[in-house]
Amino acid sequence: MAERQRSPRGAARRELILDVALKSFAENGFHGSSIADIAALCGLSQPGLLHHFPTKAALLAAVLDYRDRIDAQRLEWSDPPRGLDALHRLARLVDHNTHVPGLVQLFTVVTGESVTDDHPAHPWATARYRTLEADLSQALSAGIADGTIRSGVDTHAIARQVVAMMDGLQLQWLLDPESVDMSGLFRSYIDSLISSIAARGQ
Repeated sequence: MAERQRSPRGAARRELILDVALKSFAENGFHGSSIADIAALCGLSQPGLLHHFPTKAALLAAVLDYRDRIDAQRLEWSDPPRGLDALHRLARLVDHNTHVPGLVQLFTVVTGESVTDDHPAHPWATARYRTLEADLSQALSAGIADGTIRSGVDTHAIARQVVAMMDGLQLQWLLDPESVDMSGLFRSYIDSLISSIAARGQ
């Protein structure tokens, strides 16, 4: 059976709930956020919110999916990058993230909480890291194949290091944004990394 199409009003209300929930999860974490409080901020009753998202875990999953879609659009993953272009795209994403601290905070808070196996975001966080690292490794391997990245580079190790650098800088930036130039530091790291792995003449 085809999925029932949402009315414009229902879609707008759903977007409002996601926006309010995103801010709540970012500021308070999953366990510190209340469905009742989120509903009240949206001008809804708790049953009214649960009509759109039947559980708190379902609401969190929808918020995380929303964040991932934003990142995918920013990275232009519909056109998979090859080689060094993947690293340049990540640098542009980090620069963009300096303008959306709420999304960065959401990711950092929820990811930190999700290290416990029973957290509803645990599968999402685990899958996200595996997918991001696999996609980046594949893009770097494509660079080896087309000769823009030197042979012998451990693409899996580099992918994991890049993701760790992104997340570590995000945490430091959230804690002390006045002192941490997240975008500049990451761009400098990427430039140095490119210099070390690029094939001669690139």
